Amino acid sequence: MPPDEVFDAALKRFLAQQRVDMRSLAAELGIGRATLYRRAGGRDQVLGHVLWYLTDRNLDRAVRHAEGLRGPERIVAVIGHFLNAVWDQPSLRHFLATEPEAALRILTSKRGIVQERVVNHLEELLAQEIEAGAFAPRLDVRTLAFVLVRIGESFLYADAIADGEPDVEQALQVIGRLLEG
Repeated sequence: MPPDEVFDAALKRFLAQQRVDMRSLAAELGIGRATLYRRAGGRDQVLGHVLWYLTDRNLDRAVRHAEGLRGPERIVAVIGHFLNAVWDQPSLRHFLATEPEAALRILTSKRGIVQERVVNHLEELLAQEIEAGAFAPRLDVRTLAFVLVRIGESFLYADAIADGEPDVEQALQVIGRLLEG
């Protein structure tokens, strides 16, 4: 995690739909670029933490939104609320439109922190539903969590991945079918 002042400055820039670059961050913070890299890592790392922070907040809201639901219905509700919240985030849409390669690398790469943490979060959600006796998956939990995340990414980021139109509803239909017993 980058130091608080670096994270705060990067988050502020990201939410203002400004490019987060290390040169301007270093200048804003009154430090050299080498010092910034030493303290915070590279640009992808800084943006990864910013994007994870926003993602984590959306995941928490999605789980609260699905309160009272159980089994596949809860899982689909959480994923649906999350995907719609991500889609409705202007700063993320701007990032995807202006820097699609960087955005996809940071959001969907196994080397980044965002995808791995989303998979872990979803794996925990699936485990809760299994433990409650509300869901019996046909795949192991880790594989299922990964597949569900990749389906969501494929439909949500379709414009950046394949010049398609993002389609959260189609993603939810596919995910719902996969979770059927």
